[in-house]
Amino acid sequence: MRHSPVIPRRGPVPLAGGTAPGGVPLVAVAHGSRDPRAAATVAALLDQVPLDVRVAYLDHCAPTLSQALDGLEEAVVLPLLLTEAYHSRVDLPAALNEVRARSPRLRMHYGTTLGPHPLLIAALERRLAEAGVRPGDPDTAVVLVSAGSSDARANAVISGLAREWRRAGWWTVKAAYASAADPSPERAVAELVRAGAPRVVVAPYLLAPGYFADKVRRTTLEAGAAVVADVLGPAPELVGVLLERYAAAQRQPVSLAV
Repeated sequence: MRHSPVIPRRGPVPLAGGTAPGGVPLVAVAHGSRDPRAAATVAALLDQVPLDVRVAYLDHCAPTLSQALDGLEEAVVLPLLLTEAYHSRVDLPAALNEVRARSPRLRMHYGTTLGPHPLLIAALERRLAEAGVRPGDPDTAVVLVSAGSSDARANAVISGLAREWRRAGWWTVKAAYASAADPSPERAVAELVRAGAPRVVVAPYLLAPGYFADKVRRTTLEAGAAVVADVLGPAPELVGVLLERYAAAQRQPVSLAV
C-alpha cells in the first residue's frame, strides 16, 4: 500500500510558545505497519503540523526515507518514535548516511525522538480523561504500557516516566512492556489487582493503533483492568513536541555517526 510522501495540512494548531519556525521541510519517519490504521493515524497527526511535512516509513509502507528526501535541498529529519532505541540510534542514522553519500549537497538536520517529554504525560492524561479517568485520582492505579525494546536503556526510560507520573497523585503507576521485556501489561494489571488497587487502568504509550494496541486492550481487560485508554495518536501535545524537536534539530542536530 503506497502513501503520498507529502501530508496535506489544514492549518496550524494554536500552541503555547507561538508558531513554529518555517522554511525547512520536515521529514517525519514512522515505524510503519501492515495495519492501515497506523498510517492513517500518522497522517492525522502530521496534518496538524504547520510546516511543509513529508512522511517516511522504516518498514511495511511507502515512501521510504530515501524517497521522502528525494528532490529536497535541505530537510529536518525527525524519528516519529516515542523512545530512543535501535531504530533511532542505528537504523535511521545508517539510512541517512547512505542518502548523504548519494546526495552530498543535501543539508540534513537529524533530531531526537518524541520522548521522553513532559507533554507526553499530558497527552497520556488527555487519553485517560477521554476514557473517564480523572487525572491523578488517588484511587486509581495506572499501568503505563510501551511497546518494549531489546535495548534496556529504552525500557529504563519508561520506568522513569512511570516513577515521575506517580507523583501526580495516582495510587501508583507501573511500567509494562508489550514485548521484549517484563512485566507484560496483563501481568502488571494482575499484580496491581492482587495488591489491592481500588481500580486499575491502562495508558498505552503507543503512537498508533495496530497489533500491540489491540493485544494490550484485550489482555489487560481480561486481567481485570477497568479502563484501557486510546493510543496517543494525533493528540495536540504531540504536535507541540514535534515543533520543539524540529526547532532544536536546526539549532543542534544529532550526530549521524554510526
